[in-house]
Amino acid sequence: MDIDTPVSMAMLGQPQASVANILCCNCGAPIDGSANNGLAICFECIKLTTDISEGIPREATVHFCRGCERWLQPPSHWLPAQPESRELLALCLRKLKGLGKVRIVDASFIWTEPHSKRLRVKLTVQSEAYHNTILQQAFEVVYVVVYTQCPDCAKSFTAHTWRACVQVRQKVPHKRTFLYLEQLMLKHNAHRDATNIKETKDGLDFFFSQRNHAQKLLDFLTAVAPVRTKKSEELISQDIHTSTKSFKFTFSVELIPICKDDLVCLPPKLALSLGNISRLVLCQKVANSLHMLDPNTLQTAELAAPAYWRTPVAALADAQGLVEFIVLDIEPLGPARGKHVLSDVQVARASDLGRSGGVYLVRTHLGGVLHPGDSALGYHLSAANYNDPNFETLPRARVPEVVLVRKLYPRKKKKSRAWKLRRMAKEQGELLPKRADADKAERDYEMFLRDVEEDADLRSTLALYKNTEKTGGATMEPDKHEHMDEDDDDDEQSLPQISIDELLDEFEELGVADGDDAQQ
Repeated sequence: MDIDTPVSMAMLGQPQASVANILCCNCGAPIDGSANNGLAICFECIKLTTDISEGIPREATVHFCRGCERWLQPPSHWLPAQPESRELLALCLRKLKGLGKVRIVDASFIWTEPHSKRLRVKLTVQSEAYHNTILQQAFEVVYVVVYTQCPDCAKSFTAHTWRACVQVRQKVPHKRTFLYLEQLMLKHNAHRDATNIKETKDGLDFFFSQRNHAQKLLDFLTAVAPVRTKKSEELISQDIHTSTKSFKFTFSVELIPICKDDLVCLPPKLALSLGNISRLVLCQKVANSLHMLDPNTLQTAELAAPAYWRTPVAALADAQGLVEFIVLDIEPLGPARGKHVLSDVQVARASDLGRSGGVYLVRTHLGGVLHPGDSALGYHLSAANYNDPNFETLPRARVPEVVLVRKLYPRKKKKSRAWKLRRMAKEQGELLPKRADADKAERDYEMFLRDVEEDADLRSTLALYKNTEKTGGATMEPDKHEHMDEDDDDDEQSLPQISIDELLDEFEELGVADGDDAQQ
């Protein structure tokens, strides 16, 4: 009687080793035909002899418009996409033929030099090479970037091809409000669809290839500034057989002719509707409505654009009429609202300092920033003659001798700024003198830069960039209110400083130039 050899239970659970019963038809290596799905070829030979990416091109061409930085998605759609973005990768994959026969496992960009005009993409695909045999393969595709011009950019370089125009106007003697509006548009990129921007005497003209692009800018202006709009259209052509018409649309946008720091004398009914505020107020802020401030009581009111256009009122005095005063003494009265502190101040006109008399006791909202010895800018009402019907009806007892507007900080003649602003690339109008108003435009821009430095609320709405140039923020020649003392370091330190955390890194963007370059 034969006795079987004992076998452990662990050996029973182990799989039996495959037995090679056939040879590979390609290399002659022994393989198990039953475990190879009946194929007479080994897996190594399958990987060496089978190309599942056959029919997929290794080179392709993509078209790029340098004017608007968009990529062509055939047949006629232009897609904005950043380098090595998911949108650009999807566009590149659509350019390849034969990808429908395989399954894409992975796709990624391979880094190339930015100026090489090449895009390299690594693809990993899977496909069934034989019956129940899945093969995976990775390969590289090179895209050649061809520079071209999209139809929108081609129209921008051709005259009289616009379909919609937005004309922004404000009839004031300076451009400070337009400079603020320009920075808001740059921050929110509201001008990106404009084919051309032209500067005129009292404003800017924005040209668009489509009407809805102009409507988007119109909605943006309505949301950030007190404006009123008018629309007009002009018939260009008409097809009598299909009743198809082609129009050119023009939108007229008029800004309220009141700017920040302007002195306004309100009509009695309008002042009563604003919470019975004093008729003589300062314009504290310009947003989608006018923010008025009574310097005698710190009362504030908002004048909406529709209410203003129902009762238009002109500014009694603007920033060009500001006079420098020296603070002799100050006494806080207690009431405060935000950064404003109500105080009684004794001031004297800087030009009359040292003469007998000429000392004025006024009430101001600047008690939180003024100290004895400081300089302030204000309106000298007792020495001015205004031709305004609302001001003539104001009782003389309610007219102060001086209205202080803001503190005047001492500045050095040559001082570079660590920050700068971006400017739009604008085209000079035909009727606008190129040299006659250059000095005035530079003075307005310098005053706007000082407003940005001194007003933190204004600065929070703008985008400031780091100034990497050594000569940096260019400063203008001193105006008539500016103190020039090279050794006055203590006073210079009192100037509000902009933190480095508020500045953005510099970048290059289409249609945007530095403030100095845009004015040249």
